[in-house]
Amino acid sequence: MAASQQLKALLLAVNTLLRKRRYHAALAVLKGFRNGAVYGAKIRAPHALVMTFLFRSGSLREKLRAILQATYTHSWNLARFVFTYKGLCALQAHVQGQTHQAHSFLAACLGGVLVFGEKNNINSQINMYLTSRVLFALCRLGVEKGYLPEPRWDPFPWHTGVVWGIVLWLFEYHRHTLQPSLQSSMTYIYEDSNVWHDITDFLIYNKTSSSN
Repeated sequence: MAASQQLKALLLAVNTLLRKRRYHAALAVLKGFRNGAVYGAKIRAPHALVMTFLFRSGSLREKLRAILQATYTHSWNLARFVFTYKGLCALQAHVQGQTHQAHSFLAACLGGVLVFGEKNNINSQINMYLTSRVLFALCRLGVEKGYLPEPRWDPFPWHTGVVWGIVLWLFEYHRHTLQPSLQSSMTYIYEDSNVWHDITDFLIYNKTSSSN
C-alpha cells in the first residue's frame, strides 16, 4: 500500500514538472529524442526486413543481426539529430531573446554534420531521401515567392519521364554510380528477368539453386 502511494506521489510530481512552462524547451528536447528514436525504428525496421530477406545472403542469424543493426543505427542517429537540433534552436532563442529563421538552418546544418556526416548506407539513404524532397519544396517555394514563373502546364509527367530515363540510362551504362540498394532492386527487376531455365525460375522463383 505504501509503495502504491509513493508511486502515485512520484507520478504527480513528474506530471507537475512536465506542465511547468519554464522547463518546456528542455523537456521538448527530451521528447524530441524519444520521438526520433521511435520514428527511426518504425521506419527502418520494416524496410530493413524486406530488403534483407530479398537481397541479402547469409544465415538467418546474420540476416536478423543486419536488420537489428540497421534499425538501431537509424533510430539512434535520428534521435541524436533531433536532440541536437532542438537543443541548438532553444539555445539560440534563449541567447537572442527571440527565434529567427536562420536558427533552424544553423541548428540543422550543424546537427546534420555531427550526426549524419559519416558516409554509410543508412545516412546515404536518408540524405538522398531528403535531397529529392528539398528540391521539390524549393521549386514550390520559388513559385510562391515569385522567383520562378508559374508553370503553364503540369510539369509532373515531363519530370517523371526525365527521372526514369536518367536512372535507367545510369543503371544500364554507369551502374556503379547508383546507390547499392537501388542497384540491387534494379538488378532484380530488369536484369534477372533476362535469365531463366524452365517454368520454375521463369514464374515461381527468380532463381533456382542450380542457377545460383
